[in-house]
Amino acid sequence: MQIVENQLYHVYNQGNNREKLFYTSENYIHFLHLTRKFILPQCDILAYCLMPNHFHFLINATKNSAVKIKIGHNEMSLLADGFRKLLSSYCQAINKQEDRTGSLFRQKPKAKNVEISDIHYPFQCFHYIHQNPLKASLIKSLEDWPYSSFCDYAALRQGTLCDQTLAMQLLDFNKESFISDSHAMISEEVIKKFYE
Repeated sequence: MQIVENQLYHVYNQGNNREKLFYTSENYIHFLHLTRKFILPQCDILAYCLMPNHFHFLINATKNSAVKIKIGHNEMSLLADGFRKLLSSYCQAINKQEDRTGSLFRQKPKAKNVEISDIHYPFQCFHYIHQNPLKASLIKSLEDWPYSSFCDYAALRQGTLCDQTLAMQLLDFNKESFISDSHAMISEEVIKKFYE
């Protein structure tokens, strides 16, 4: 995970072999508590969505994010180490809960730099992250998925994981048009770019 300060990244990962990651609502909440502990000190979180077998974050890298540390013989950023700790801690909890062994996640999360201005990628990635449960037919309305930051931005709850002021500044959107912008279709061509 190569991280550069003051850049935006779409960070995502999924269950090993696309296996389920979250079994209960408490699992989602526990993952978010671990996110607050291991990820929030290393970056600004602008958006997130936890899905049954994968997750997405849109983050702004801070000076802390890119600091290099050594873990054994490997060198990694503090942000990469934060994700390592998050996934390891969560995996241990689920393995105990489900009486399972082995890796829960694919080996390493992907961190895609989203500084592509020609398609206003950061803005579209932000909305794409929130649209995931709707696209997967898990819900009928974005307001119905409690495991994303959509409800925070829509002022349906008072979540504090995301820096909403910074998101509005960096992504050039406003609260008044947030809900209508959130429902705008994103082309498959643009969605492919989120993973290239």
